[in-house]
Order: sequence, then C-alpha cells, then structure tokens
Amino acid sequence: MSRSALAAAASAAVRAGGRTADLRRDAWGHGVLSVAQAVIAAGADRVLVDSQGEVDALHLEGIDAVTSGVADIDPSLLYGLPDAAGALTLQPVMRLTGRVLSTKRLRAGDAVSYGYTYRAPADTTVALVTGGYAQGIVRALGNQAHVDVEGAARPIVGRVAMDVCVVDLEGRDVASGTEVTYFGGTGSAGSGLSRWAAITAMSVAELVTVAGAHAARGWEA
Repeated sequence: MSRSALAAAASAAVRAGGRTADLRRDAWGHGVLSVAQAVIAAGADRVLVDSQGEVDALHLEGIDAVTSGVADIDPSLLYGLPDAAGALTLQPVMRLTGRVLSTKRLRAGDAVSYGYTYRAPADTTVALVTGGYAQGIVRALGNQAHVDVEGAARPIVGRVAMDVCVVDLEGRDVASGTEVTYFGGTGSAGSGLSRWAAITAMSVAELVTVAGAHAARGWEA
C-alpha cells in the first residue's frame, strides 16, 4: 500500500463530492483504520463499515463510523482503481507484488506448471514467482494476464498454483529476489485489474478486496 497514493486519492475523492466513504470489507482489502484516517483527514464526515466492533474501534480514534446508510464518495477514486477500459485517474493505492524465486531455461516445446497447459513456442527463460491463488491471484489468469518485471510486461504462463506462478521472461534473465508487480504501481501493471476483471468476470472491487484480504499487507511511502 502507498501512503502517498492513499493521501492523494482520499483528497481527490472528497473533492469530487460526497461525505461518506465505503470502508466495508476492510476498506476493500486496504485496511479500514488507515483508510478511515486518510479519508477523514481529507474532509469526509463519516465512513461506512461492516460491524459494530469496527464502529466502536473507530470511535476510539475520533472517527464517525456507521453500519448502515449510503456511501456517496466515489470508491474508484478513493482506492485509485482503473475503469473498465483500463484508464487510471490516480495512482492505485494497492500494489500486489511477488518476488522471483528462481529462473529456468526452456527449450521450444517444454511445458510448465500443472497439466502442462503451456508449452514454450521457442527457447526462452521463465521465472518462478511468489504469489498464487492463495494470495488472490485468480487461477483463470494463467496464460491470460501479464505482470511487470523491471518495467516490462511479461506473461503469466501455465496454471497459477497455490503460492507461486510462472512468468515467461521472453528470453531475458533476472536475478533471484527481483520484485514482480501483478497490479498497481506506476509501471506496466498499473491498470492490470481491468484486464483481470475481463478475464475472470469478477469486478475490480472484488479482485482488489480478495487480494488485500489474502496477501501479506504492508505500507510504503
């Protein structure tokens, strides 16, 4: 999660109109307390949450929270989400990342992952990357979606496993530990959620909430 992106997005969302922000489902996977603090600091009046426990906890922070009513602050602005066409108005607050565990050379015809749904059409190098369906990377994304590796879009190949997936580096090589971005950030995967939605028939809201709920969450500047 980006603190600077959250502050900018909260300010833009409040300026666009509305007084109540939708922070249900743990602020769409972003973390209810951090988002509540940001949106109230930006000028919102209250936040909509799921439970009385969250209402009570936020009241201790001086934040007015409710469990009923209508949230009228645009959540796409608040969380920096892309539209259906992949257009981004603001930098996404959430960035889902993994890291390269290892790389392997493939010859034309070699297969990867369960069921061998992918065979290399030519000699290439692939990377085993942390992140799988247990972290919110939906299995349907195998052979369909791209990630950002060192500024370049690279395809996920083969089936997505529980905790890892395979990425075709398309003949390039990278070091173990290299960061891989599934969606979000400022690189080629920034609007990746719109592509994920088209592939999976899930909404951007569902995808970002699932990822935020299942992946390890941390904050960066």
